Amino acid sequence: QVQLVESGGGLVQPGGSLRLSCAASGFSFSIYAMAWYRQAPGKQRELVASIGTDAYTTYADSVKGRFSISKDNANNTVYLQMSSLKPEDTTVYYCNAYRKIGRSVSDYWGQGTQVTVSS
Repeated sequence: QVQLVESGGGLVQPGGSLRLSCAASGFSFSIYAMAWYRQAPGKQRELVASIGTDAYTTYADSVKGRFSISKDNANNTVYLQMSSLKPEDTTVYYCNAYRKIGRSVSDYWGQGTQVTVSS
């Protein structure tokens, strides 16, 4: 059974830091690209950061220089280190695992973790 379990969310003051974790199980973690998305109420889900199987990373412009994604294949975990947090970073963050081979796509999601940036 595939599981992605996020943790590490919470309440933090503006300018603070949080590290989100996503523990994966039930699939071959090392051969999947991983990503973090976020979705505010009434808005579309936004790609925050991604990391490929070759460790290539991408970031949304809004988080470049503040967030860092990393992948630990030995422990089947992906992280999102968030620094210099702003109130506009407040929302639910979701972990995603993605693999495409030809027309076959495997796409898994976690349940989300709430991040609130407020004084």
